[in-house]
Amino acid sequence: MTSGRDDSGVVDLPAGRRAVLYAVRRRGEATVEQVAEQLGITVSGARQHLSALTAAGYVDAAEVPAEGPKRGRRALVYTVTDAADAVFPKAYGELTNELLGYVSERDPALLDDLFARRREQRIAAAEARLARKRGLGAKVTELARILDEDGYLASAEPVAPGVYRIVEHNCAIWAVAQNYGQACSSEIDFIRAVLPGTTVERVQHMVAGARRCAYEVRGARSTESRKGRSTAR
Repeated sequence: MTSGRDDSGVVDLPAGRRAVLYAVRRRGEATVEQVAEQLGITVSGARQHLSALTAAGYVDAAEVPAEGPKRGRRALVYTVTDAADAVFPKAYGELTNELLGYVSERDPALLDDLFARRREQRIAAAEARLARKRGLGAKVTELARILDEDGYLASAEPVAPGVYRIVEHNCAIWAVAQNYGQACSSEIDFIRAVLPGTTVERVQHMVAGARRCAYEVRGARSTESRKGRSTAR
């Protein structure tokens, strides 16, 4: 059974596998026998779950140093890896909204400044990477890669000559975006800023009920062509 993510963004593991992972986390390190005893399951069952967690990269296994000469298979001790961090509950969204709420109550202008500063930092970092790309298509592709690295599960595709669509299949700041419109306006402002000379329009919006956010990017020539057709009509 493969793992996915629940609505909170936490990796969704089968119940038995999650219980074993939590048991190892609580102990710091554990053998198969210790996990089995703690959870009241069979040793073979614990070993099966630990093998699956090891294959997924969520736990590491190391041999226990032998105490004197012993024959047979050496015991293994398991520890949780950094990759497993996504499996454990987080309250980042709630904490962020709480802190932003305090800022908004004390100084609404400062709240706008915080989002603006985040946007400017993202723009500076993205511009450095996009400067090495030639042509709008290459820049849009690289921008989608940047957004993907930021957690937006982003992709880009051409939809017509000089026209591209950037799709964000996940909102990396969903908890904040639901409460603060500055998050969404900052996102489209960011895309417009790093693609100068283009027209960027949001055509799908998760906050408005869509399953994803999508942006249509038009090069200067494409924009002029569309305006010409509209005038002709």
